[in-house]
Amino acid sequence: MFSPLVQKILSTETLSIDEVFTKKGRIYTFLNPVSYLSALDNKAMFTRFDGIFADGSILVAAIKTIYGKHVTRRSFDMTSIAPELLSFAETNKKTVYVVASQQEQVEKAVGIFKERYADLCVCGYRNGYFTSEMEMDREAERIVALNPDFLIVGMGIVMQEKFLLKVHDKGYKGIGFTCGGFIHQTAKNEIDYYPAWVDRLNLRFAYRMYKEKHTRKRYLQAAFQFPVRFIAERFFG
Repeated sequence: MFSPLVQKILSTETLSIDEVFTKKGRIYTFLNPVSYLSALDNKAMFTRFDGIFADGSILVAAIKTIYGKHVTRRSFDMTSIAPELLSFAETNKKTVYVVASQQEQVEKAVGIFKERYADLCVCGYRNGYFTSEMEMDREAERIVALNPDFLIVGMGIVMQEKFLLKVHDKGYKGIGFTCGGFIHQTAKNEIDYYPAWVDRLNLRFAYRMYKEKHTRKRYLQAAFQFPVRFIAERFFG
């Protein structure tokens, strides 16, 4: 029995990066062993996305071991999709809108993007904290009216997916991505968050635990819960 989440990841694997960056009206998110647990409790919402990428070598290995299928690790960070997207947007004169993190952090991150990608057009940005559903609705409507080519949303698992779906349902015609902690990491002057040796050895999760204390509890929880629930889903539905 194939999990609907794994089925979505496998179907996303067939897409080229060119398709992802050029086919309008689509939204994408990313799952790692930690966020996969949240997605299991919100399958109906996550399977509405046009694509789900396997974010991390552990999830890639789990899919290979339990399902016998190969997928590519694709994360929204500078070791994977992020530099390709930002470079594509800069080269092709595409607009980018960012909703993520705290206001000071998103402002700083956008400044860092502009330093590296001088011709990048960031047509708007704001923090990812909303005081009410009404405020979230207004921002979604504003984004739809502006219609940026790319929308990047980092508000934490579930909330970022909820917001991106809201924008999509209101008629957004561009291409949207969740980005997890990418803006938060970039704001620390760490756009290249992972050292090359960490990326090469697939120790990104361990490095993040070392750098960000708040991630340790949920990573440790996932270490025990993810294998059990992933296997159970495969064989018992």
